[in-house]
Amino acid sequence: MTQSVAFIGLGAMGYRMAAHLPKYFEKVYVWNRNFDKAKQHATEYGTLAVELTEAVQADVIFSCLPTSDDVETLIDNVNIKSGAIWIDCTSGVPEAARRLAERLKTQNIDFLDAPVSGQTIGAENATLTVMVGGDVNAFECAYPAMAAIGKLIQHVGDSGAGFAVKAINNMLLAVNLWSVAEGFSTLKAHGVNLDAALNCINASSGKSMVTETIFPQRVLSREFPVTFALPLLAKDTGIALDLVHEAKLPAPILALTQSLIQAANLTAEPNSDFSSAVKMYEAWTKIILK
Repeated sequence: MTQSVAFIGLGAMGYRMAAHLPKYFEKVYVWNRNFDKAKQHATEYGTLAVELTEAVQADVIFSCLPTSDDVETLIDNVNIKSGAIWIDCTSGVPEAARRLAERLKTQNIDFLDAPVSGQTIGAENATLTVMVGGDVNAFECAYPAMAAIGKLIQHVGDSGAGFAVKAINNMLLAVNLWSVAEGFSTLKAHGVNLDAALNCINASSGKSMVTETIFPQRVLSREFPVTFALPLLAKDTGIALDLVHEAKLPAPILALTQSLIQAANLTAEPNSDFSSAVKMYEAWTKIILK
């Protein structure tokens, strides 16, 4: 039975995700590199701000950090409780997950790669999708902890599979975002009312999450709220393209999209939301989507 849970990494997603855990578990430890943020979380949600050495003594340990390198570095410098399950919600690299799972297994620790999708609103409402790779028995043991933060908790395969699904998911998001920017720029060039066009498309076969929420709420509104940073999307599309290359598959659309997102990231203002990638296309066309 899970007696204690820890959450490591209280960024935009982790801060909100960890907030749900005290509703289900008596002991919930939190740690963040900026420790004041952990103290703030404890005050706000009744978690326990502890040092990293104590956090890794929990039965179930969540991590949500920017990259797999960050997670590996952290694990290199701690002694994790034998019998623990480490759930990594980072959008990470599949090979890193396989490496960590194999290594930690020798210490009687299970490692699950469990990235999430649903942005900060999903973290706020505990409606995230959690795509999980790793040992199925560990998945079943850790399921109640993951169910506290998400709505769909899906085991997708062996170690690395969760990270792979997340990378491809975010690549498809990027493909949709870019194609909608091109399509709607074309419509505006022809004098079409974009709000009216959006209503038609969202009742037709061309609809997607991009047309239903991202374009109206971020692009056409010109708000671009930062909930998922553009550099993170650039990282994830890179992981996805690496998977394509490893499989030795042709993927011209994915390769082109990855290049476009990388270029948009290089030209974007600091701290830009992923949706602001369309600004690069607007600069090319001199058409502002609003």
